[in-house]
Amino acid sequence: MSGTQVRSRTPIAAPTAVAPTGAAAWVRDLGMGMRFATGGGREGWIRTILTAVGVGLGVALLLGAASVPNMMQNRDDRSVARTPHSSFDGGPVKASDSTVVIRNTGTTFHGKSPTGVVLRADGKNPALPPGLDKIPGPDEMVVSPAMRDLLDDPANKLLKERFSDYRVTGTIGKAGLLSPVELYYYVGSDKITATGNNYRVQSFGQDNSLPLDPFLMALVVLICVVLLTPVAIFIGTAVRFGGDRRDRRLAALRLVGADSRAVRRIAAGEALFGALLGLVVGAALFLLLRELVGVVDMTNVSAYPTDMVPSPGLVALVAAGVPVSAVLVTLISLRSVAIEPLGVFRGTKQRKRRLWWRLVLPVLGIGILLYSGRIDRDMGNEAVNVTAIAAGSALSLIGLSALLPWLVEAVVGRLRGGPVPWQLAVRRLQLTTGTASRAVSGITVAVAGAVALQMMFASMHDDFNEITGQDTTRAQLTVRSGKASGPLTQQMIDDFAATKGVTKVIGTVQALVTRPDGKKVNDLTPTTEVTIGTCATLRELAHLRSCEDGDAFVVHTGSKEQDGWVDQTARPGKPVNIGPDPDFNENAKQVLWTLPKDTRTVDARNNPSGRKIDGIFATPSAIDIKKLDDASTTSWVQTDPKVADAEEYVRNTAARIDPFIGVDTLKSVDRDKQYASIARGLQIGASATMALIAASMLVSMIEQLRERKRLLAVLTAFGTRRSSMGWSLLWQTALPVALGLGLAIVGGLGLGVVMTRMIDKGVTDWWSFLPLTGAGAAMVLAVTLLSLPPLRRMMRPDGLRTE
Repeated sequence: MSGTQVRSRTPIAAPTAVAPTGAAAWVRDLGMGMRFATGGGREGWIRTILTAVGVGLGVALLLGAASVPNMMQNRDDRSVARTPHSSFDGGPVKASDSTVVIRNTGTTFHGKSPTGVVLRADGKNPALPPGLDKIPGPDEMVVSPAMRDLLDDPANKLLKERFSDYRVTGTIGKAGLLSPVELYYYVGSDKITATGNNYRVQSFGQDNSLPLDPFLMALVVLICVVLLTPVAIFIGTAVRFGGDRRDRRLAALRLVGADSRAVRRIAAGEALFGALLGLVVGAALFLLLRELVGVVDMTNVSAYPTDMVPSPGLVALVAAGVPVSAVLVTLISLRSVAIEPLGVFRGTKQRKRRLWWRLVLPVLGIGILLYSGRIDRDMGNEAVNVTAIAAGSALSLIGLSALLPWLVEAVVGRLRGGPVPWQLAVRRLQLTTGTASRAVSGITVAVAGAVALQMMFASMHDDFNEITGQDTTRAQLTVRSGKASGPLTQQMIDDFAATKGVTKVIGTVQALVTRPDGKKVNDLTPTTEVTIGTCATLRELAHLRSCEDGDAFVVHTGSKEQDGWVDQTARPGKPVNIGPDPDFNENAKQVLWTLPKDTRTVDARNNPSGRKIDGIFATPSAIDIKKLDDASTTSWVQTDPKVADAEEYVRNTAARIDPFIGVDTLKSVDRDKQYASIARGLQIGASATMALIAASMLVSMIEQLRERKRLLAVLTAFGTRRSSMGWSLLWQTALPVALGLGLAIVGGLGLGVVMTRMIDKGVTDWWSFLPLTGAGAAMVLAVTLLSLPPLRRMMRPDGLRTE
């Protein structure tokens, strides 16, 4: 052996990378999950897109809800800016170079209500309402774009005829309109003076809005909670789409060395990407749908699209809350799943769901409502604890969604036997009660909230809906003019009687008369009303045995106190003052008229407006109408229901007699405007929420079918009838929905009772759930029918292919 020395070498270990921990591990794993969401091939993209669509629908509705405060504020600001500034102190406004005489006016046409203002400038530099460059000249009219379109439509020639005396010379700008579909106009005049219903102003911009009633304030809060809670639940459901395929991928990651915590974070990363993409989809949907706000008049709640700007704080809350919720929901859903290198272990019998903590949420919510949600109407809006009402109602509804999985598991677990479709459906539900419950939890919450709100609406109905007593069988329209004269009254009677579709006209002249001898009662001069009309007219207003032209009557209503006050003024054989009231016109000269000695006392009957008129009734020959002070003319018009547009013909006749004559439709119930506006808002919000829930159920159904594509193909290959598969799908949907609707009815009725107690009312409608549950069931049936075509495609044999 040579002397060469051989040295042994010890191999040097390669440096090993240190795995990140803490926040770095979260960033790495979330990023890896997001890459899997985008790089998982067609299956991965389908799941991601389904998640994004589901989340996007919810985000769009949330952004829409977040835009409502700004939308209403912008509308209110424009409304305030164009409201004439009236002076309540210091007496009437004196004429100057900048003052304007105005009169509010309006009409009705085919259920639409164009409104406007008549203007006359006192000088060369008049104050201008927003949207106008100048005051329109005499008989000129400036209109909104929607009003111009309405007038230009050939089908609306009756409305065109009503405004035929005016020439359209311009268009109102955006600053002077509440929305692009508002029917508004300004008319110039050189005839109006600052008397009667006309008044002089020196500027525009006054807030005349009334504070919201405490009951309505509470109702608004509850509506927001009821409509938005299902949206939040649906977003939580959407981020769990495709869970079975995801879990199998995670098992493969465990096989290559990832630990259990890492795979959960990777799964959260996949959900995070879907949620982030859903934010983008939701924002795009919101921007697209808000354009409809300026095109569609959503029951008088329309606005400009630019008004629909979400509050930055609420946008930030949605932008942060949705991704964080996606991560949290994913991590929570994986707690009960054992993801090992060789597979995902779900086969063992799951532990039964516990009931006690699910009852805590609704009990706690109801307790908050009963303890802190009570409303004292006399204290105004300060009595409305918004936080307590929102928290209590939200906890109650979320508690119902938490109860549903337990209820489905408890019922389905006891079902046995039956036809093949039934067995397939029951077995599937027994294996995936959580998935079935999540699919219908949104509709459960929505129906429960709607039932509770409907009960609350019914309980406060009488507070905001007044029975007018108007007799729509005797007349359909009432016509009033601030002017009074015998010729005008006769003209109104003759012209209306000759109008197409009119069957009967009742016309009167009315004015106040006072006792002239200076005697006062409780420091007031005895005063009553004189009503002048033909015998035929007076018989419509009082019970008269006989009547001839020249007769007069003292009319009582049956109220002892009121009749005594009438008798203080109307004394047969004694004079009354038909001139100005001395209590308000100290130096005015009295105009005397003597009530005939043979004047009879009769009882009043309700007029078509539902009111009894007392005082003095006189025929035209008994009193000189020209001598009356501040009199008015009123007519009641009966139309033939068989004549189309009879009311529009009457309004056109009134406009020809005097453009300032007011024409009102008699109605049996008068609804509070704020109450009606909130009711319309609820209808819009409920429609949007139900549409979202229907879309979510359809997306969820398609996702579940896609997950079971291979199983469906195997069953078809083994000879299972396609009809059996279809009925199985129907039962899988119908069973959870039936249980959910049952829970919604019980929970909604209970919550409704609590809500009515909050406002110290009793339940007046226990059956409000019937139409709501019917609508929910119809929606589920429609979704099931829409899912049948995808089911047929997924039962094809090519579903057995694999790679």
